Amino acid sequence: MKMRRGTIAAALACTLVTGTLGVHLLSAQQAALKRTVLQKQDLSAPGREAVMAVAELPPDAVAARHTHPGEEMGYVLEGTAVLEVDGKPLVTLKAGESYFIEAGTPHSARNIGTTTAKVLGLYIVERSSVAERYNSFTRAVSV
Repeated sequence: MKMRRGTIAAALACTLVTGTLGVHLLSAQQAALKRTVLQKQDLSAPGREAVMAVAELPPDAVAARHTHPGEEMGYVLEGTAVLEVDGKPLVTLKAGESYFIEAGTPHSARNIGTTTAKVLGLYIVERSSVAERYNSFTRAVSV
């Protein structure tokens, strides 16, 4: 009986450590994406604005599945990443290559290289209120 309790305690401890480590690693990956907005500009198209940003994704990091309330055009400045866009085959993008994602389409990216992947993105999105402007061009999507 004592051996059984010890085995159960060891299994629970292992599960706790593994779960805590998994949550920590997932949090580190989620927090790893760095986005720097370079410019925002109202457009002549009613209700639209352009947002230009550089996204940096360290090796093995993931940009979690999300959408934008408008089109996204991007150009890979450095590194290599796999882009997953709903309804399309996976695409591996390297420095010098570009991509396009339609408005509202869920997508994610993973850096599969050994260096930080840097992408210059241009988003043509719905104009947001002054209070929402900073990060309004990205919306998380549940898995």
